[in-house]
Amino acid sequence: LFLFSIEFQHNKVKSDFCDVTLTPDYYDAFFYGIRNHYWYQMFIDDLPVWGIVGEMDDSDKSAYIWTHKKFEIGYNGDRIVDVNLTSEAKVRLQPNMQLPFSYEVVWKPSNIPYKHRFDKYLDPGFFQHKIHWFSIFNSFMMVLFLVGLVSMILLRTLRKDYARYGKDDELDDMERDLGDEYGWKQVHGDVFRPPSFPLIFASLIGSGYQIATVAVLCISMTILGELYTERALLLSTAMFLYATTSVVNGYVGGSLYARMGGKLWIKQLVTGAFLIPIIICGVAFLINFISIYYRSSRSIPFTVMLSVTAICLFIILPLTAVGTVLGRNISGHPNHPCRINAVPRPIPEKKWYFIFTSFWAYKIYYVYGFMLLVFLILAVVTVCVTIVATYFMLNAEDYRWQWTSFLAGASSSLYVYFYAIYYFFFKTKMYGMFQTTFYFGYMALFSIGLGIMCGTFGFVGTSMFVRKIYSTVKID
Repeated sequence: LFLFSIEFQHNKVKSDFCDVTLTPDYYDAFFYGIRNHYWYQMFIDDLPVWGIVGEMDDSDKSAYIWTHKKFEIGYNGDRIVDVNLTSEAKVRLQPNMQLPFSYEVVWKPSNIPYKHRFDKYLDPGFFQHKIHWFSIFNSFMMVLFLVGLVSMILLRTLRKDYARYGKDDELDDMERDLGDEYGWKQVHGDVFRPPSFPLIFASLIGSGYQIATVAVLCISMTILGELYTERALLLSTAMFLYATTSVVNGYVGGSLYARMGGKLWIKQLVTGAFLIPIIICGVAFLINFISIYYRSSRSIPFTVMLSVTAICLFIILPLTAVGTVLGRNISGHPNHPCRINAVPRPIPEKKWYFIFTSFWAYKIYYVYGFMLLVFLILAVVTVCVTIVATYFMLNAEDYRWQWTSFLAGASSSLYVYFYAIYYFFFKTKMYGMFQTTFYFGYMALFSIGLGIMCGTFGFVGTSMFVRKIYSTVKID
């Protein structure tokens, strides 16, 4: 790494900062970067500047590299408010040549207020583009149509089911035994039976609540405070919010595990507290070791790793414990509308069937109000899809709906990761072990977080639906 020496309001004349001998490997790397339009990014007082490595000639056979960087920095009082980078001194690449790099710094007074210094990086015509409004309005209307359609179909179907079950209740025991009973009412004694692996399930649901809470708070705070204008501030805020909202994870996971009759509540507490941090830290540390090997500026210092470990041990774990204790004592008592049979009902054999889940793709802008609306649309559509899938399952007299509702909602993350694979191979020019690991590692973390959050949406919405239909049907 070569650092530029820049002092506030002190111009810097043209100065060399490094020399590079174009060995065959360096020449091939520079030629590849120039041909594929590689560019770089730097930050000065959190203001980003971009520059292109070089350009090809008209024949696309010779490569030229810019060897001089001119920084023009605007200041207002004692604050930096504007940064521009100009690339100069174009030199043709030749093997084994000595390539000198230089820079200069020019300071200029500016009238730009400090609070508006980030405005030039944003899209001022965003709200003037009607396509954005049409896209959001179209998505919103589609969601309303989907909710209305699903509600109408389910209401009509449930009304027929209630009428059929009410007719069955008027029959005597002999006629009822000889009748052909079927449908979701037949599993009323098992529908609230705890799912398999309740400890893992409760930990996932608690983590999903926490991720959703952090997402809503981050979006809301960004709308109010414009956190995107400072480098890494949004990431730091998300980490702080995740640590402080661990009590939500503990409360939801602990209360759900208690309602399922779980006894290993300390084990569930630890699992819920460290489930997401272990996944994130495992992937991040692996990528970090690779970046250290490649001497990348993306490397995370060892002290930061220790800080993250300390946050997990001394903030996340205690807050999760507090939430777990509160959840077990306040909401940890079962209140199912139907009692659970002592002996599980056998599940009828049936052919495998597939449920086609709707997937979503959306473009994220710096306008986080639109992002919040898209977030709500995602939650509503996820709930609708999982409710329909669960109804079909219960109607087939299969009461194992908890994991199905979670996995049906989480399946949207598979689409995101599959699209990430397509984007990597067809839209980017990344290559090499470090870039590949960096891209797929962090996209996997994003997809896992999205899957847990959407799975939680599906389970919560479906749980409300199941409790509602079984609380209004007459059970003998």
